[in-house]
Amino acid sequence: MGDKDIVSKEIIKEIGRDISMHILGIDIQGEVTLVDKEWTRVEKRDSDIVFQNNNRIIHIEIQNSNHGNMELRMLRYYSDILFEYKKCEVKQYLIYIGKEKCSMKNEIRRDEISYSYGIINMKDIACEELLYHNHPSAVALSILCDFEEKNKQMVVNTILKRLKLLTKGDELEYKNYLKKVNVLSENRDLQNEVEKGVEMLSVNIEKTPFYRIGVKDGIQTGIQTGIQKGIQEGIENGVKKVALGMLKLNLDIEIIQKSTGLSLEEIERLNPTLSSSPQPKHSPL
Repeated sequence: MGDKDIVSKEIIKEIGRDISMHILGIDIQGEVTLVDKEWTRVEKRDSDIVFQNNNRIIHIEIQNSNHGNMELRMLRYYSDILFEYKKCEVKQYLIYIGKEKCSMKNEIRRDEISYSYGIINMKDIACEELLYHNHPSAVALSILCDFEEKNKQMVVNTILKRLKLLTKGDELEYKNYLKKVNVLSENRDLQNEVEKGVEMLSVNIEKTPFYRIGVKDGIQTGIQTGIQKGIQEGIENGVKKVALGMLKLNLDIEIIQKSTGLSLEEIERLNPTLSSSPQPKHSPL
């Protein structure tokens, strides 16, 4: 999950709560307390997330590759957690985000041992369910989804754009969710895409994640010609490039209109097939 000395404990705690609610389907009530415990006996590494909620201990591991003895590692975690919290119910889950088919075992049945834990494969969760959720905590988790063959930068940009829309101009709240995306992006090796996406979104012109590319091209064209009209035309072309990029993502027309300021007729001229095709409420990426 990243270095806990760098990432604040509060962010780790919130990520654990968000994963529990939106991916694991666990009803979290009341306070959540991070168990910041180093299990030194377990291959000299910290567990990813361990937190306490009432009389439950929830342990979450995020794995981007198959581990041949994961069930043994999880059993070690279980025994160490239980040693410290004997009276608590312990729930363990592994979130698998790897590209290869998940081949890890989730149980041990031998001798006198009967042990199991839950494995959630993110390939089994439709990215759109999280990306188009009405709460930003779910949208931030969509960075863990399988993007399939879609352009990684465009999907990351869409995640950041959705967070901007849902936080409604509250910069502190947006930055808090951005921290979560940064932490989670390490598991998918998407740090560069997130950094570029934030840079694109930082230009406050119509607040669209693709706008900066088009505007930059337009300004460069204007400088080259030395004509103010060229700058304006370049900006207009940039808006159209934004709309085309969003159309390729099959985003909802209303979202494209709000993001670019273009009318429905202008968008239809970019893609004439729209006028004869019904638009989905929540389009796939």
